Amino acid sequence: MSKLLILIVVVLGVLAIAQLARVYELTSRLRGKREEEISDSDNRFNARMMWLFLPVYFGFFAWLMWAYGDKMLPVAASEHGVETDWLMNFNWAILFTVFIITNVLLFWFAGKYVYSKDRRAFWQPHNNKLELAWTVAPASVLAVIIIYGLNTWAAITAPASPEAVQVELYGRQFDWTARYPGADGGMGATDVRLINGTNPLGIVTRESVATRLAELDKEIAAGDSTLAHEIISEIKQAELTEQVERLRRHKQRIINLRTLMEHDIAEKGVASTYLHGADDVVIKEFHLPVHQEAKIMIRSQDVIHSVYLPHMRAQMNAVPGMTTLIKMTPTITTDSMRLVTKNEAFDYILLCNKICGASHYNMQMPLVVTDAAAYDTWYAEAMTKPFQAPPAAPAPPAAPAVDSTVVAATATGTVAQVK
Repeated sequence: MSKLLILIVVVLGVLAIAQLARVYELTSRLRGKREEEISDSDNRFNARMMWLFLPVYFGFFAWLMWAYGDKMLPVAASEHGVETDWLMNFNWAILFTVFIITNVLLFWFAGKYVYSKDRRAFWQPHNNKLELAWTVAPASVLAVIIIYGLNTWAAITAPASPEAVQVELYGRQFDWTARYPGADGGMGATDVRLINGTNPLGIVTRESVATRLAELDKEIAAGDSTLAHEIISEIKQAELTEQVERLRRHKQRIINLRTLMEHDIAEKGVASTYLHGADDVVIKEFHLPVHQEAKIMIRSQDVIHSVYLPHMRAQMNAVPGMTTLIKMTPTITTDSMRLVTKNEAFDYILLCNKICGASHYNMQMPLVVTDAAAYDTWYAEAMTKPFQAPPAAPAPPAAPAVDSTVVAATATGTVAQVK
């Protein structure tokens, strides 16, 4: 009801303003005054208002900076984040300078050169020097900005060092999963066709391929049994037949994948990525060591997501069917940032920065940055729970039974039994 009343008041206000404007127009006609004629007093009033508006305008701008300054980006907590902030602040400095100069000139000259019948404006249709000046000056500033920006971008996107910590972030509606290499130091190959309840990332191993084929065989057998022994409608029968055929095609693709995997293993041996997936750490936690470069590989299962770490000044799209990369070096631990922000509950946060569905707002994951020792401890604990448990070691052979009777031969050749 209150919204309706507000709408009525707004509509009535607009109508009242329109009627007042109409009344002013009619009274002007009765006085014989043309609408385009403006008196000297009106001109002087507008000129003074221009000068008055200038400090009010800058005062309001300063108030906005004071009132909402804390809503800007938080403290940068990565090496490239500091460089990014320098680039942004450099641009802000140029913008503020141009903003202040242009607005001062705009309102000052609008008030100073108020219309006067006794003054004629100077008409200058062409001036090569002025055109050169206002072309070269902006172009020079833009060249500096572009070169500075390209250098910063090149540093951010340069390949990570071989010693960098490797992490994969896998997005799907509506959560994140992290994957770290296992004891072999490498991450295994993945394939979306192997994704199931126990393999959310589709890691390719002999065991995961066999498990997925067994699941498909079971689903195909269930579908064939339903078609052969149950009475169902023609529409349902057609749908189920198509579903079974789709499962068979899926199975054949996985068989082809298994063939490719075996050929790759035979060719490359232990260097094959198909042998590195079993010990991968698949976990719902995201940890990084401070002052150590991290190489982050990003994938998506369903739609476009975006890895966004505001404190790290890092953002990269997660695109289905491809792997994107970012690198960064954290410079402030989580505990230290809690002191900086004076917030004991502070955590770095990984957000999805692409509207990916109804629960997009809930697609978050904490990032924990610790010192190297604490990270190594966490990582060692995480590696005790690999994607696939190693095969159980064979039991040692049973020791032969030992008879308690010992036969001893004496020097004279007699035999004695000792219990």
